[in-house]
Amino acid sequence: MSSTRSLILFTNDDGIKSPGLWAVVEAFADLGEILVCAPREQQSGTGRSLPVTSKGSIHVQQMTINGRLQTVYAIDGTPAQSVQHGVLELSDRPPALIVSGINYGENTGNGVTISGTVGAAIEGASMGIPSIAVSQQTPANLHLSYSTTVDFHTAASFARLFGEWLLGHQRPDDVDVLKLDIPAGASVDTPWRVTRLSRRRVYWPTRPERASLSDTGRLGYRLNMDPAKAEPDSDVYAVLHDHVVSVTPMSLDMTSRTDLYRLRQILTGEAHNGG
Repeated sequence: MSSTRSLILFTNDDGIKSPGLWAVVEAFADLGEILVCAPREQQSGTGRSLPVTSKGSIHVQQMTINGRLQTVYAIDGTPAQSVQHGVLELSDRPPALIVSGINYGENTGNGVTISGTVGAAIEGASMGIPSIAVSQQTPANLHLSYSTTVDFHTAASFARLFGEWLLGHQRPDDVDVLKLDIPAGASVDTPWRVTRLSRRRVYWPTRPERASLSDTGRLGYRLNMDPAKAEPDSDVYAVLHDHVVSVTPMSLDMTSRTDLYRLRQILTGEAHNGG
């Protein structure tokens, strides 16, 4: 690999065959050196998991990117593991940027820790690499599909916009990941908004239908919330209520923002005893 251009690592959780992945790769093709390390199979819902059962085998493939045939890598593992293999084995220098997505379906609210798209970006950030996670709102029945009815060009253009910014600027303090969520029907002219992560859950688990507990019983999920009740400055409100692009800064520091001194007083009983 040449060291004269920025190395950009691409991954996702929908798998290496996903059109969303290739849409964002194409959008960045002229911006730097491309390294694609994505799961070989569908890995939605795996978060940042690093299961010991993953084989870790790497399958070398050829894909045409921006008119050029290029080697890409399909990983028998999760999105976070794909990032690790990419950084540790498949690159000759640390990537300047990691792009995860574009995901079929938005990743908003307190369910983001479930997302393999977000998990891969967090894994990259934990290795000191600026990272973005890009997701596009789609109907739930398309979340696990490779449907070609979804147009990812707008999402890819926003990914390029913020990815290019990260390549050219130092990240602000405590901003480890930029999480981008693009509403359905958005265009390149759709406004974007810096948001916070909503505390609300958007998709709720559904009970398996089975006659016996020993039968196969897969948990499902369904949309179950009113976006108008979400925090007005949140990602949920921006994407699902106002239909604008959400840009959420995320931190690796998941410590509660409570007063730690006051919490110690409460836990030790000092606050109660002191009146």
